[in-house]
Amino acid sequence: MKKLLLYTIIVSIAITSCTFSKQETISKDVDYTQFVDPFIGTAYTGHTFPGATYPLGMLQPGPETGNFSWDYCSGYVYGDSTITGFSQTRLNGTGCMDLGDLLMQPFSGEKRDNMHSKYDLMSEEATPGYYAVKLTDNDVNVQITTSPHVAFHKYTFNKDKSANILADFQSGLVMDIRVLHRHIMDNEINFEDDKTITGYTKREGWANREYYYVISFDKPIIGKEKLAKQDPQEKAPRYILTFDMQDNEELNMKIALSSTSIAGAKANMAAEVSGWDFEAVRENAVKEWNRYLSRIHIEGLDEQKVNFYTAMYHLYIQPNNIADIDGKYVGPNDEISQSSDGKHYSTLSQWDTFRAAFPMYTLLSPELVPEMVNSMLDFSEQQGHLPIWGLWGKETYTMIGNHSVPMIVDAYLKGFEGFDSERAFNEIKKSIVTSTHRKSNWDLYDKYGYLPYDLVKEESVSRVMECGYNDYATALMAKKMGKDDEFEFFNKRSNFYKNLFDKESKAVRPKDSKGNFLTPFDPYRLAHADSEVGGHYTEGNARQYTWHVLQDIPGLIDLMGGKDEAGIILDSLFYTTKETTGTLSDVTGLIGQYAHGNEPSHHVTYIYPYLDRPKEAQKLIRQISTDFYKARPDGLIGNNDCGQMSAWFLFSSIGFYPLDPVSGEFVIGAPQVPAATISVANGKTFSMKAENLSVNNLYVDRVELNGEAYNKKTIFYKDIMNGANLVFYMTDNATE
Repeated sequence: MKKLLLYTIIVSIAITSCTFSKQETISKDVDYTQFVDPFIGTAYTGHTFPGATYPLGMLQPGPETGNFSWDYCSGYVYGDSTITGFSQTRLNGTGCMDLGDLLMQPFSGEKRDNMHSKYDLMSEEATPGYYAVKLTDNDVNVQITTSPHVAFHKYTFNKDKSANILADFQSGLVMDIRVLHRHIMDNEINFEDDKTITGYTKREGWANREYYYVISFDKPIIGKEKLAKQDPQEKAPRYILTFDMQDNEELNMKIALSSTSIAGAKANMAAEVSGWDFEAVRENAVKEWNRYLSRIHIEGLDEQKVNFYTAMYHLYIQPNNIADIDGKYVGPNDEISQSSDGKHYSTLSQWDTFRAAFPMYTLLSPELVPEMVNSMLDFSEQQGHLPIWGLWGKETYTMIGNHSVPMIVDAYLKGFEGFDSERAFNEIKKSIVTSTHRKSNWDLYDKYGYLPYDLVKEESVSRVMECGYNDYATALMAKKMGKDDEFEFFNKRSNFYKNLFDKESKAVRPKDSKGNFLTPFDPYRLAHADSEVGGHYTEGNARQYTWHVLQDIPGLIDLMGGKDEAGIILDSLFYTTKETTGTLSDVTGLIGQYAHGNEPSHHVTYIYPYLDRPKEAQKLIRQISTDFYKARPDGLIGNNDCGQMSAWFLFSSIGFYPLDPVSGEFVIGAPQVPAATISVANGKTFSMKAENLSVNNLYVDRVELNGEAYNKKTIFYKDIMNGANLVFYMTDNATE
């Protein structure tokens, strides 16, 4: 999307914010990519990027404006004055850095000491599968598109100057500038002929990984200058490549990657982009994006469509299939493995995406679910446990709990086939009873019924809260499979959160091995696992994590003294004027102590219906949707986290949310778009309509399902997938 259109949309929001009146229904043959703006979230803390992408693809080629520090987790910040080059891989909305592989920077004419280039802001364009910009200092027009494994660059040089590329094999996205000179552990480069470079890189980072590549040009290299190292620790070179343009101003470059071998990279290129038809590759990416984006058809104003379809776009940038076209990949055992279904998905960001992103996949793209489950099971058999936060087939051990568990259970309980349920249960059980890494203290967990903070120094409370949900999910699977002993064991564990609930503070509170609560205790103090901050919570505080009982909201309400008392405590979360003790970059989007910018808060608004106060939830859903999701670069108030922030918005826009993701139920909230139709399985459709929706009519007066009054708090997955009509009648009446 060109920035001019983006600015027009922002202006239109101000003009049309007084109405939600319907526009024409989106036709199924419309190009839905016109409603996607990849610049959304590229400023502030969204950590998204505007590069070319292919749904679930291995590559994400695009611009870099910086390659170290937390601000540059995606390698790009909107509004930066210079572009440093164009790398081939990156992460969507994460809070940690990696990838940014094989940085290429084209330039016309003589080389300079610094090849960073200013760029024409209004020339910068991004749509699904495409990125373009004019580098003003370097005098080059850049266009990039991609297939799943192959990045395709087209550079238009000044015809009167030499055509060159700075090929930087040392660069990468890292947390600390000092690491830039030592993150490459091994590197090999071969100039096979005057149009082909192949090689291999082993690098450390968030995850230690290896990749193989083939770089192919449509013009011959006539000059090759190896630059001096910037630091003696560097193990990969930088080259200035000069090309014989043969009286042509355009140079085409293809870069294919593989986790297995150079032969694998070559086969990927031959299968996906054998020729030099840039537009054909771009059109194929657009076609594939439309195949996913068209699965929900919404009505509404243009800015609503832009927000909605950009959220869908961010949802399907990952997980990433790292298997070659023949199904081979390298997983955590560092050996070449063969995928049984031809795919191996990684970068699932489980701690984030089990909450809403994975449930959204089960609705919109059920064909992907068995493949994701099998990928997690294959990983587990190689690693010894299910992936916690997998990146390119390797474990990062980031975050807490093991939320592959509820994702697999969700698939099993919803009746998905295509994976072995006994195999799945065995890998689940192994992952949450066998201590295989420093955050799996199951002996202490079972002995005490919690994790004593004097024995577990970091995140002791949050780990109990997160693991309790996995235990609950496992218990449900065990029950359905007739495993009575396992059901009893894991069901008991799922209630361990009660052992940390402090009736005095009405919060979950650290407890030591003698059974004493931590004193003094500040429930507003933010905590983080890193050595600088530390603490007993994970990217949050006690006020936020007390509500992390996805499996047992009624039980939590009883602990608090009933619905009235729980309502007072929940109100105080949203409406307190007391600030957090300390600050964290991950804790953003605050409404009182509620932090929408981080995942542990995402379900909390939807607790109000359990207190018989659904309109309080409806008011907050509108506030969050309006204030924290805007069609502009700084429009996201937290890391997109591989689509979880987007999934919250998608669910909330159509009127419900999976508070308990494995239950097969969605808590009814309040829709934010006038109508939506979902193409579900077997040619059926689920439709939602919000009658009389407007700026003022943000509350739900009544609900009908298939023409009948519907008074339940939740709607069921099976009802949606069987095809149904859900109608909300909206009102401005806030009275419960």
